[in-house]
Amino acid sequence: MSVKDQVIAIIAEQALLEPADVSAENTLADLGVDSLGVVESIFAIEEAFDINVPFNANAPEDSSFDISSVGAIIAAVEGLIAEQGKG
Repeated sequence: MSVKDQVIAIIAEQALLEPADVSAENTLADLGVDSLGVVESIFAIEEAFDINVPFNANAPEDSSFDISSVGAIIAAVEGLIAEQGKG
């Protein structure tokens, strides 16, 4: 399974949607993912890819991890995998 497919599956699970209903253009808000769901998604992503996500749940706007859209999250995860040598 690709990084993109895994990230979409994790986000879809949080949004209680099918992965086919989630696109890279969607924002988490579009999908109905609340702040707790965002945090749970980040934890699931860290576990799935064995990476450390630089995300501050108390100040997400100050985070270097871009959660502005599903596509941005996928790109950020791919970058972290490469950076942390997990690929």
